[in-house]
Amino acid sequence: MSRKPLKVSEPEMRPEYDFSGAVRGKYYRRYLESSNVVVIDPDVHERFKNSEAVNDALRALIRAAGKKRGLTKRPTRTRAKAARAGGR
Repeated sequence: MSRKPLKVSEPEMRPEYDFSGAVRGKYYRRYLESSNVVVIDPDVHERFKNSEAVNDALRALIRAAGKKRGLTKRPTRTRAKAARAGGR
């Protein structure tokens, strides 16, 4: 079965558009440096309805990771200070 060609009612580009002085990819590198688009795998995509759900899950992960880090912090008083204070 062959497909029918699509009917185009108007040309895609209007005659008043002039790209003769245009430079292809002029801002491409700048866009890549400041872009915050992240591509996720299809299996991960199935578990989240939208970007808000993804952000909520990532924030929960960040909070959980932050709590664990506090357990390995050094105490404010070092052993040397504690020994000096105890010998008084």
